[in-house]
Amino acid sequence: MPKYEVLTRELTEQIKEAKAAGQFPAVAFDDSQVIRRRNLAKDTATVWRPTFVHDIDKILHCPYYNRYTDKTQVFSLYKNDDITRRSLHVQLVSRISRTIGTVLHLNLDLIEAIALGHDIGHPPFAHTGEAYLNELYFKQTGRHFYHNIHSVRVLDRIFPYNISLQTLNGIAAHNGELESEEYHPVPLHSFEDFDRIIEDCYTDPAKMNAMMPCTLEGAVVRLSDIIAYLGKDRQDAARAKMVEESMFFNEDIGSINAEIINNLVVNVIENSYGKPYIKLDNKHFKALRKSRLDNYARIYNYAAAFSHLDTTVKPMMAEIYGQLLDDLKAGNKYSPIFRHHIDYVNAIYYKRDLPYEQEDPHDIVVDYIASMTDNYFIDLHGYLFPDSPLRVEYKGYFDE
Repeated sequence: MPKYEVLTRELTEQIKEAKAAGQFPAVAFDDSQVIRRRNLAKDTATVWRPTFVHDIDKILHCPYYNRYTDKTQVFSLYKNDDITRRSLHVQLVSRISRTIGTVLHLNLDLIEAIALGHDIGHPPFAHTGEAYLNELYFKQTGRHFYHNIHSVRVLDRIFPYNISLQTLNGIAAHNGELESEEYHPVPLHSFEDFDRIIEDCYTDPAKMNAMMPCTLEGAVVRLSDIIAYLGKDRQDAARAKMVEESMFFNEDIGSINAEIINNLVVNVIENSYGKPYIKLDNKHFKALRKSRLDNYARIYNYAAAFSHLDTTVKPMMAEIYGQLLDDLKAGNKYSPIFRHHIDYVNAIYYKRDLPYEQEDPHDIVVDYIASMTDNYFIDLHGYLFPDSPLRVEYKGYFDE
């Protein structure tokens, strides 16, 4: 029987009294403290378009935002509209984090900007595709590829939108693979400091793992990322006929998606209201950690093998990387790396400090591959290598 926790009577009354008196905890990030690379008149807040709404609008209208729709969340190569794609995931993260942020009286526009942009640099084929691209990039350059760091590159360099430091930091520090019992924001005062941290992440994984959000809003999104996928991925695994949802059980936070979301959100609010940090109590934190490990044991460690990605997508990505790099270095203007990527990026009118085509060739190739949807990647490989024996096989709606 599902079990749904509720806020304690004491906190419920406290919140009601605060609303009635109009006296809320002063913990939200203040719009007036926003930091941008350039002070541009067009990014000035107005009464109808506040500071972080500028960031939200830029992210929503970024050409790569559309591509969330055909990027794998966990399960690749399924023709099944009921299995989550990355577009739904970012909406769920936004909704959950805004629910928490509303009660904690945080900056909801900042929360939404971080949530909607947090995976915009994610490559096709989920974390499996990310691992393949990281392997190729590291072998060629000695630098790592991480989707959260690349999301910053998308919104700050590929498309120099003048996104705020607070939004970019929240995106970079959202790593939903590293859960914490408490999230204490770490102050960040300048883009000089941020740029140094981001650069370090390319060569030192420990720096990436140690990065923390500089705002409570970023901390809420980071935790909401886990809450959003924990139960949802179980639903998808059942729909993909990999596992049964009944295989999972955790008496402290529940087993099904609705229970997990409700119980973790309630616990976050109960332990974070009016505090300068975001917190789960120890029981719920341990349950979250155990449930995430259960997902790895029963779902994530098998998802790639279930779709045979290692024997298809991995060598396909290596072939695409090599061909695009050769075409770029040879200046082959007929190649998709120019016609479908460089020309596409250069069509955006935002001012650049450096012409995009003068970036490191490996970075340009990685930018292009990371931007691809699953289907585009597959079609591109077929276009570049029409005689290749490598072919993917989709699981259709009526396949058993």
